[in-house]
Amino acid sequence: MVVERKIKARLLKNLIPGKVNVVYGARRVGKTFLIKQIADELNVNYLWLNGELPETQEILEKKNLNEYRNIFAGFEIIIIDEAQAINDIGKILKIVVDELPHLKIIASGSSAFDLANNLGEPLVGRAFWHEMYPLAQLEIANSENFFETARRKEERLIYGSYPEIYTLEGFEQKEEYLRDLVNSYLLKDILILDGVRNSSKIYDLLKLIAFQLGKEVSLNELGTQLGMSKNTIEKYLDLLEKVFVLKKIPGFSKNLRKEVTKSSRWFFWDNGIRNAVINDFKSLAFRNDTGELWENYLMMERLKKNGYEKNNVETYFWRTYDQQEIDCIEVKNGEIEAYEFKYSSKIAKTPGGFAHAYPESSFSTVNKDNYLDFII
Repeated sequence: MVVERKIKARLLKNLIPGKVNVVYGARRVGKTFLIKQIADELNVNYLWLNGELPETQEILEKKNLNEYRNIFAGFEIIIIDEAQAINDIGKILKIVVDELPHLKIIASGSSAFDLANNLGEPLVGRAFWHEMYPLAQLEIANSENFFETARRKEERLIYGSYPEIYTLEGFEQKEEYLRDLVNSYLLKDILILDGVRNSSKIYDLLKLIAFQLGKEVSLNELGTQLGMSKNTIEKYLDLLEKVFVLKKIPGFSKNLRKEVTKSSRWFFWDNGIRNAVINDFKSLAFRNDTGELWENYLMMERLKKNGYEKNNVETYFWRTYDQQEIDCIEVKNGEIEAYEFKYSSKIAKTPGGFAHAYPESSFSTVNKDNYLDFII
């Protein structure tokens, strides 16, 4: 399957002299493959640097302009992969952009907090930012017909959408890949941080979140179960979100007394990662969490769509203390759109409390019959 990544066109458009294009996202979502593809297709002289190599770090961290001139001479594009591994990479790129404005620069990285801290402030006005996710149905749509999409729906709920999953034919291979991905790659950015030493605790936290998929979680209860403080739980969840493993969805409210607002719901960016964490790859016929997998899939696919299309939508869930709830609320320019997710073909009714509180809003059911209209 050949898939055209959604950010490719925008990246090419923004690949201009005197600017840095930052490509970031979880490990193994295809950042390096895409950048190599673009560099090869442009057919120009480019310099590829791996930011995790000591020799790359040694050269760039000197901040020696004369050395930069010599190193970059004769190249039109400079590519720095895993840029977050280089100390002061933001200041380094600022020097290069300001002093060598003829260069086109691409920097990629897998760790949002490192990239933000080391790149963000120095590159204000000098950078374009491109977030990559696991493959979106929006990207796959042009590579398969309706019947292929329908046939692969269950597989995506179970094995997710990481690019390499689509190159593996056997279920055992897919399961082995996902387990290795969780154990060897996804938590790497957290475990190398100073002060984060207990990988087993992070893994146990992920399991607890996985079993409460799309549900509100109590930080105090998680702390009690794991023998950790609420603040530590909060810190780990924040890090798991910043390395693109989890996504937090807050509660929506206009300060009505009955609405739940202080808690959040947590989702996995990829269903396959969630199932690898709990080591459960059974087919839907033998599961009791199909509804949760469906909700997670739709929520993440919608976020990918909104992210790639730059829709600037705020996403929430809605629930009241008397147990009325809606899975997904989107707010844009003051307009409210509500969506209830159903794996069956049922059509949900608008909760009375919501209809009364927000009479100008819209309400729709997203089910297995119409879901493609929601995520493509």
